[in-house]
Amino acid sequence: MTDKTDNVQKELERLRSLISDYNYQYYVLDDPSVPDSEYDRLYRELHALESKHPELITEDSPTRRVGAKPDSGFEEVIHELPMLSLDNAMDSDEMVNFNRRVNDRLAQSKDIEYVCEPKLDGLAISLLYENGILTRAATRGDGSQGENITLNAKTIRSIPLKLRINNPPERMEVRGEVFMLKRSFEALNEEAKATESKVFANPRNAAAGSLRQLDPQITAKRNLSFYAYSMGLVSDDFKLADKHYDRLLQIKDLGLPVSNEVKVVSGIKECLDYYRDILERRDALDYEIDGVVNKVNDIALQERLGFVARAPRWAIAHKFPAQEEVTQLLGVDFQVGRTGALTPVARLKPVSVGGVTVSNATLHNMDEIERLGVRVKDYVIIRRAGDVIPQVVSIIEERRPDNTLVIKAPSECPVCSSPVERAEGEAVIRCTGGLICSSQRNEALKHFASRKAMDIDGLGDKLVEIFSDKGFVKSISDLYRITKEQITGLDRMGEKSADNLLVALEKSKSTTLPKFLYALGIREVGEVTAKNISNHFLTIEAIMRARQEELESVSDVGPIVAQHLRAFFDNDDNRQQVKELMELGVHWPEIEQKSDEELPLKDKTFVITGSFEGVSRAEIKDKLESLGAKVAGSVSKKTTALIAGEKAGSKLSKAESLGVEVLGLEFLDNF
Repeated sequence: MTDKTDNVQKELERLRSLISDYNYQYYVLDDPSVPDSEYDRLYRELHALESKHPELITEDSPTRRVGAKPDSGFEEVIHELPMLSLDNAMDSDEMVNFNRRVNDRLAQSKDIEYVCEPKLDGLAISLLYENGILTRAATRGDGSQGENITLNAKTIRSIPLKLRINNPPERMEVRGEVFMLKRSFEALNEEAKATESKVFANPRNAAAGSLRQLDPQITAKRNLSFYAYSMGLVSDDFKLADKHYDRLLQIKDLGLPVSNEVKVVSGIKECLDYYRDILERRDALDYEIDGVVNKVNDIALQERLGFVARAPRWAIAHKFPAQEEVTQLLGVDFQVGRTGALTPVARLKPVSVGGVTVSNATLHNMDEIERLGVRVKDYVIIRRAGDVIPQVVSIIEERRPDNTLVIKAPSECPVCSSPVERAEGEAVIRCTGGLICSSQRNEALKHFASRKAMDIDGLGDKLVEIFSDKGFVKSISDLYRITKEQITGLDRMGEKSADNLLVALEKSKSTTLPKFLYALGIREVGEVTAKNISNHFLTIEAIMRARQEELESVSDVGPIVAQHLRAFFDNDDNRQQVKELMELGVHWPEIEQKSDEELPLKDKTFVITGSFEGVSRAEIKDKLESLGAKVAGSVSKKTTALIAGEKAGSKLSKAESLGVEVLGLEFLDNF
């Protein structure tokens, strides 16, 4: 390296360091030390110098936030640690019950220390830093897998491209919320109005639309913000604090912003005080929130409390009251769903509720209509339940007009004119038309093609409806009979689009039995239930011939689910569909059933830590699970043993303190 190059390198490092410091002061500390003009001057200086010396540009340079080419799509990201959702408390009584459950599980009565945080109305994302450099950003998705949005996340100035630490951990995952400040939202909509572009209904929609732009240049213009709220996966070379609040301080020291509203409180009373205080100040905040998140502060207590389903027992979201408005009910339409259920939907005089224009709201079923006593032309109170789904809450009887009309259940399906039925004990009315009903057929097709089912890429809802309307598809199996000529004959569908769809259809034929069973759309059979049934019976043939009592013996399958399964497979048309799908090439690998002798580690729990020569942790995990073991992420009294490699770190210390057996990799040589 020449002296001149060395001087340039030093100047580049100086500028990058300064800009990084100013970013930290502005976004994290909220205490800028220089005016915006000085920041802009330094940025332009850095950009000019890097333009002259492109070979010296680094990935953590502030200029790398924008500049990537538009992406063609978002690749899938599997979360190594699931991004769990939270249970909700809708009022103070439910909060009190939550606190009681926490105390009961911990077998104590003293006040619990909680961390109260504003529940941001944005999008949860995960940021992965490797050796201090931001290498990946992903959306939460369904909690298990999300989408890679790295290029877009890099445009958010409050997200550092490099951690502020001299010896960064090998891997660190920070989780938080992307949102749009109210002033940024207003400016965006003003610009949209001026250019006659799309106007967003609320900041959350604007943030979501901005974060999923294929062109990072567009995202960069949207002025998104980020607040961190937790850590996910962290390598053992970084010592984590023992309290949630202290971990937030660690995150802040690393250069990531955390809400200034976060507060440590003692006991349920102070939780409720915090809730009332921030609810009163809600409108004055720079960003939208829809409640308060309460977390047990002590990490050891969190681990003792554990999880239920996809939610932690040590945290809860205390939601704000849903926003309500009054409008008039103009009529009722009955929509037909995938299972034939007729759902009454209220047609409303359009009204803005929480920043969203609402013109329809669910009435759920005829029992709910009767309970509300609602009629056509009534004035009704509309609520966006959980600030998402509009529903009719009540009527205003004193404003009832003289010409109201009683809402009657239809005697036939509004789509196919088939008779409707209402099973004893059910509130739902159903169309009896089955697949002759285009609504049921279309919804069944959409479900079959969906990501969690057969995952037919490119087969969206509109295309399904077109195929159905054209008569190309009259059953699920017909999807695999679609021809290139049929596709290219449609508007805006050229040869390339047709080829891509046909490739996607062919690819989808290779699936798993749980996914195939779920894709069939059997009532009450979700993903987990489909997996349990598949692992129990192993083949589709065994499932199809299973008796009611055999089905009920499966975990998560009760009498009602078993009845639905039996009713589905007792139907000749459904059995024929399964047969045709398999004849058309739909297949899956056999599920291998192992005896107890082949699962010597069944009912045992292991934790893996440190590094191992010649083998990855994932490979060790696969080996343990193949032997019947459960592999956990943290050490507890319930841990059977810790398998420790080099640089084992805090998990080793914890195992030793709890008296948990520590094993080396050679332990697996016995199997």
